[in-house]
Amino acid sequence: MSDSDELDLDGGETPGAASPAKKSSGLGALLPNILKFVAIGLAAAIFIVVVVVVTFGIMQKGGKPQTSTVDPTSPYLGTRPEYAYYTLIGPVTVRTSDTTNYSVTVNMILGYDLGNNAAQTELTQRQYELRDFVRTYFSRKSAAELTPDNDTKLKNDIREILNTRFLDKAKIRVVLFNQLDVMEQM
Repeated sequence: MSDSDELDLDGGETPGAASPAKKSSGLGALLPNILKFVAIGLAAAIFIVVVVVVTFGIMQKGGKPQTSTVDPTSPYLGTRPEYAYYTLIGPVTVRTSDTTNYSVTVNMILGYDLGNNAAQTELTQRQYELRDFVRTYFSRKSAAELTPDNDTKLKNDIREILNTRFLDKAKIRVVLFNQLDVMEQM
């Protein structure tokens, strides 16, 4: 034998000899692959959530609005609905709720679905109740609430009250003011 064989400087392996194959356990070899796919799935889920949150934030706050107004002169505008109108309430004059002397004169017109005979009948039967409603409603308002800037709010409020608390069969679709004059009394 040679001197190098006895000292075993190469770690016990003889040069040129084949090394035996390592036996690896099934779970030990599979665990890194499982962890790799879990990490990829988790990263994809986080990426999708971030993209959805950012996109939703952009749609809600910034950018161009999703709805647009149509020019009333556009030839593509649909036809306006036709209504039958109830005009028998007549003008009503009452004092406002102000501490100073203001009075309001109102002549209100109610629009309902064309051809709805039940609505026409109900409105006619409740004519005096409607006049009383108008008198009571406007006597509770102040002169500041009866400005032209609040015109749309007043109409919507009256329509909502009539449809929910006052009328049974009829549904008011539009409220129009033929006259709405607020005057200071001297």
